[in-house]
Amino acid sequence: MNKHSSGIQIRHRAETRGRIQQAAERVFADYGYVGASFSRIAAEADLPKSNIVYYFETKEKLYRLVVEDIFEVWRQAADALYPENDPLTALGDYIEIKLELARTRPYGSKVWANEIIQRAPIVQDYLEGELRRWTDDRIAVIDDWIAQGRIRPISARHLLYAIWATTQHYADFKHQIQTLNDDSELTDAQWDETKQAVKDLLLKGVAV
Repeated sequence: MNKHSSGIQIRHRAETRGRIQQAAERVFADYGYVGASFSRIAAEADLPKSNIVYYFETKEKLYRLVVEDIFEVWRQAADALYPENDPLTALGDYIEIKLELARTRPYGSKVWANEIIQRAPIVQDYLEGELRRWTDDRIAVIDDWIAQGRIRPISARHLLYAIWATTQHYADFKHQIQTLNDDSELTDAQWDETKQAVKDLLLKGVAV
């Protein structure tokens, strides 16, 4: 096999894995872990069931990938939360990116929410490890800003909880928001308004 053929094959495999993962995200969101199946995921991805088995072997392996992937995306959204950055700008960027992810990755958010509501039967180890370490690191950054007098002396932990709850609401309760918006999805202008409103509400509570 020449390098050109090998490159095409690698791209094809990556595209297939991505297609399966995207389909799985939606199926797990709609049916939960128990109700989801490789057959449903294959139908959503418009691929043979054998492809799902070939790439992921077990439902739990695919499910964990979906859950861990949405957390990784959320973690990257907080890249600006470092001591040397301006607190209000960094927090504002974090809120805005989290809201954009609620808009573009609602199914991933719903999978995460469903798992947590069920007391994390599949990924409790991930919560106790990765989530706890990441949260503690971000709390330390916010506490450092507080110690420097750059934001008000608030609870860093509850600030993070408030950001998560508010931003993920727009994904997890999308149907409710759509119903209250005359049965229509939010327009680009409404999303811009939402981002500004949420930032105003949350950041005014920490500004000195």
